[in-house]
Amino acid sequence: MNIKQKNIYPELFDKIGEIIGNVPNEARKEVLNQLVKYIQEVKDAEKIVQLNFICTHNSRRSQLGQIWSQLAAYYFDVPAHCYSGGTEITAFNWRAVKALEKAGFKISKLGNENPLYEIFPGEDIPSLKAYSKLYNDTNNPTTDFTAIMTCSHADHNCPHIPGATKRIPIRYDDPKAFDDTALEEEKYIERSEQIAAEMFYVFSKIK
Repeated sequence: MNIKQKNIYPELFDKIGEIIGNVPNEARKEVLNQLVKYIQEVKDAEKIVQLNFICTHNSRRSQLGQIWSQLAAYYFDVPAHCYSGGTEITAFNWRAVKALEKAGFKISKLGNENPLYEIFPGEDIPSLKAYSKLYNDTNNPTTDFTAIMTCSHADHNCPHIPGATKRIPIRYDDPKAFDDTALEEEKYIERSEQIAAEMFYVFSKIK
């Protein structure tokens, strides 16, 4: 455990230990290794890695991608800035927020219609600000970033992302399909942990 890892909340640190054991299968590794290669090349060029996770509503998968990848970058001490956005503005879905809380993040909420969530991974670790926004929001990078397309709809309907140096489709099934069902909580946690495991796999490969 390095000094930075000691700052992570104990419950979240334990969850990371479980997640790291969930190694992606070979088919997913082929997809993820595109991102590994990109991050390594940017790091080797001594530039800051900028990742923008994009889906249609910026409400579930892209938000989870941003948050877990930022934590993975911190955990493995890789200089990276992670963002998210959508092709439409809705709200960061409360079910996805709950899945993060279950993992061990501490989260505060401000507002109701499109709330601003402040997400804390641990003591003395910069918090993340999360809310639904467009992929080209003023808080997101405009140049020198890679666009990670987390859903097929956004990937097909947004063929050009201005300023992106690379575009990588890393798609995830939408847990929204299970909203208001008996499987709702289970499926949101499952998707959150899948995204977490894959982002931790990616950053674990960076030297």
